[in-house]
Amino acid sequence: MANSKGKNTVSVVEEIAAPIAESLGLRIWDVRYLKEGSQWFLRVFIDKDGGVDINDCENMSRALDAPLDEADPIAGEYILEVSSPGIERELIRPEHFEQFIGADIMVKMIRPLDGIGKEFKGVLAAYEDGMVTITDHSGENTVTISKKDAAYIKLDDFD
Repeated sequence: MANSKGKNTVSVVEEIAAPIAESLGLRIWDVRYLKEGSQWFLRVFIDKDGGVDINDCENMSRALDAPLDEADPIAGEYILEVSSPGIERELIRPEHFEQFIGADIMVKMIRPLDGIGKEFKGVLAAYEDGMVTITDHSGENTVTISKKDAAYIKLDDFD
């Protein structure tokens, strides 16, 4: 069934994984299908209120294994990994940004911004249509960037 109905691998896996995660009291944070060296990896990141533990990852992996085999959304061999998005998680989807308005974030730009540089920290002030507004910790300076111009935007929650 690889890439059925014009959908990409990640979308198909998300459709399979989301109801399984929900039945286990989890949410899908992200799904990535990528090649590292000669190996292909299907990474499913899960989350829940209060955080994810190893048992959640194991339960999700076991519950997802058979439905993935049955649907066969990936041609060829791959390694399935289920994990937490972790501390300093990357904000990817609009709902991630909306959930963490007011949170401390770290930004790494693809190209440096004039007067700011390539990497900076601040508070996530707003997100709309792919545009991210960040305020410095003094509250005096604000910058709005396009998410696509950032190498990453992560929570700065590591103390």
